[in-house]
Amino acid sequence: MARREMRRLLEAHHEIEVVGEADSGHAALSLLPTLKPDVLFLDIQMPEMDGFEFVNAMSAAGLSPQVIFCTAYDAHALRAFEVNAVGYLLKPVDPARLAAAIQKLHDPATSSDAEATAQDEPPLRETDRVLLKGEHRTWFVPVRSIYLLQSEGNYTHVFFEGGKVLLPRALGALEQRLNLPLFFRANRAQVINTRAITDVTEWFSGGLQATLASGDKVEISRRQAALFRKQKGL
Repeated sequence: MARREMRRLLEAHHEIEVVGEADSGHAALSLLPTLKPDVLFLDIQMPEMDGFEFVNAMSAAGLSPQVIFCTAYDAHALRAFEVNAVGYLLKPVDPARLAAAIQKLHDPATSSDAEATAQDEPPLRETDRVLLKGEHRTWFVPVRSIYLLQSEGNYTHVFFEGGKVLLPRALGALEQRLNLPLFFRANRAQVINTRAITDVTEWFSGGLQATLASGDKVEISRRQAALFRKQKGL
């Protein structure tokens, strides 16, 4: 049923030709050398192997189509970003987000363009409030209530007091608008509100681990830890 629904959604995109489908990872691997697709719409929970095992097996076989994950679970989005997925779509797939993911296939510079656009947007102040539009609700929250931003490929999960939302903006673009002493880039994929930190401990390889008031634990990379110590130490 999920594959049938994806075919239906893709009918609106005439530049997309569906060349095949498979009901398991092994079946898909056997088809790739013949079909040579440019892009895979890939689930994560599959029979025989999950989506990440599939990507590893595909890479080991010297195959490299672009990947857009389509899954019912948002917990794997960060890992999807780490394997360079073009998009991460949650089921039921929203047609607008599908269109945005397909646009990135046409224009790999989309995320860079978004960050360039952010430079033209007015910087936010700590006393400002911002609109955060989710799939079913829109929040109007104080900037200082945002305690964590986490990259999900070309999207960003924004965590704030009272909720979270997935925005179709790259982390770098949001970071430029939140260019405040309040926020600190902890690692490649996460920006934290330093006022939300309740505890900092030494971590592996010279890094740090920050515990937030929400209970989230965020690793500060070794490179960023040196900057954090310099900025926040006495």
